[in-house]
Amino acid sequence: MHFDWLLFVLVLALVGIGIMGVYSATFEGHTRLSSLAVRQIGWAGLGFIAMLVVFAVDYRELERLGYFFFGVTLVLLLLVPILGSFGGGARRWISFGFFSLQPSELAKISSLLVLAQYLHLVAPPQGYALRDLIYPGVIMALPAGLVLTEPNLGTATIIGLVAMTLVFAAGIRLNSLATLGTVAGGLLLPFWHFYMKPYQKERIVSFLHPDSDPLGTGYHMIQSKITIGSGQLWGKGFLQGTQNRLEFLPEKHTDFIFAVLAEEWGFLGVCILFLLYGALLARLLVIAGKARDRFGSFVVLGGAAIVFWQVLINVGMNIGFLPVVGVPLPFLSYGGSSLLAVMLAMGLALNVSTRRFLF
Repeated sequence: MHFDWLLFVLVLALVGIGIMGVYSATFEGHTRLSSLAVRQIGWAGLGFIAMLVVFAVDYRELERLGYFFFGVTLVLLLLVPILGSFGGGARRWISFGFFSLQPSELAKISSLLVLAQYLHLVAPPQGYALRDLIYPGVIMALPAGLVLTEPNLGTATIIGLVAMTLVFAAGIRLNSLATLGTVAGGLLLPFWHFYMKPYQKERIVSFLHPDSDPLGTGYHMIQSKITIGSGQLWGKGFLQGTQNRLEFLPEKHTDFIFAVLAEEWGFLGVCILFLLYGALLARLLVIAGKARDRFGSFVVLGGAAIVFWQVLINVGMNIGFLPVVGVPLPFLSYGGSSLLAVMLAMGLALNVSTRRFLF
């Protein structure tokens, strides 16, 4: 069997760094693992099992089941306002007793399967016109709209960016692209006034003027930049980060785990992390280019888009280049649902990579 060991090892390395980061971010001064670190290890194990299960089933069977998974995801998203648990200012999780699931993370994968299937079956020789994008646009708007109502702007943004990446890669006519850009620009103002919550507006304002409220809305971004800068070239060493240990950095095991790693491992450590992400994305693009069919190619490309956009937005948040929108760093941030979703995407990539050799 032509198993893609390079992709598997890259995923293993990133998950390992993530566990170390969560352990350090939640370190309490003794050798015993924190409960959050133990949970992250458990979710990592479950993620590898899920990745191998997805790998074992022919991805063409998953194509036929795409709408079933999509329907299940929509049902779970509809249940969030009714059965969901409240936390962090939003209702996003459904509790199943011994664990909680965030359906919006699974929506990334089910939406990807459905969109990849459409782009596989519908391939206009002259590129996609606007009328060709009405159906996939509605399909993508369903989960994105439900995710926005939670509210969860970060995940909805990722779903939209992944869809745009796939449509652009599949080939969209220039006039259609220009029209979509104009319409999207025209919707920004009403979106700001009529949809965005006050705390989301405050995040945008604090991004533009972080010093206007340094102890309030601008606190996260200011402390993150201080933490990253304190790492300098070599870093302070594992478990030696002062900003982390002295509790200056908020959300340090989730949204700002990159700052924790940057403080401990410095600029050189961050460069190694980026090399791993770059190698992973390069491998995914190679797999997408060698896939046996369009569905496999778009599924892998969608997985690469999920990783790319989340890394770009999360790191941008940490260094003050983008507003804080609650996007986790793939493989590294604490959170079972987000880790499970990205591991499922990697399982699909392993699936496509192996089965290009099989008939």
